[in-house]
Amino acid sequence: MPRDRRAAKSIRVLLAEDQGMMRGALALLLGMEPDIQVVAQVAAGDAIVDAALTHRPDVALLDIELPGMSGLDAAAELRDQAPDCRVLILTTFGRPGYLRRAMEAGAAGFLVKDGPVEELAASIRRVLTGETVIDPVLAAAALSAGPNPLTARECDVLRAAADGATVADVADRLHLSESTVRNYLSAAIGKTGTRNRTEAVRAARQQGWL
Repeated sequence: MPRDRRAAKSIRVLLAEDQGMMRGALALLLGMEPDIQVVAQVAAGDAIVDAALTHRPDVALLDIELPGMSGLDAAAELRDQAPDCRVLILTTFGRPGYLRRAMEAGAAGFLVKDGPVEELAASIRRVLTGETVIDPVLAAAALSAGPNPLTARECDVLRAAADGATVADVADRLHLSESTVRNYLSAAIGKTGTRNRTEAVRAARQQGWL
């Protein structure tokens, strides 16, 4: 019989990716590493914490744009509810603002999806030893882009307005007065250098601030 090459103690990995083909391919490729075992796969952000508490992974590999909850929000929850689990963000969208938000959420690494699986496996091993692993091109872009100029409340208002909601709708959702919502929208438009709230939402998303 062929010899089992798997290490005596494998690194337990949780994989969160909403695209089934990508999720399956990553699980298959990582599973071929002798010291890595994918113990859980989820397709939605709001399933991440429960899966982590059930399967106790060493590393959670999270996409950012997931249904239910973003990978960034899930990373922050994992930091509080499963502090022993290291988080590695793996995304198609290498936006500077995403990197800053990932670090603020306690992520140990941030990589884009176009790298080789060997590099990903090596990064999983590195974050488990306490290292922080960041795509160097993205790190340089984040430094040149500077910090997010929007306040947390301005971001909340832009998110609430992103689906075309009226000022009254946004005010009702966030329990604010309509005049306060207008002030936040005006400030966000000014800070993003745009002409209206639709452009402000688009610009903020492109930077990874939302």
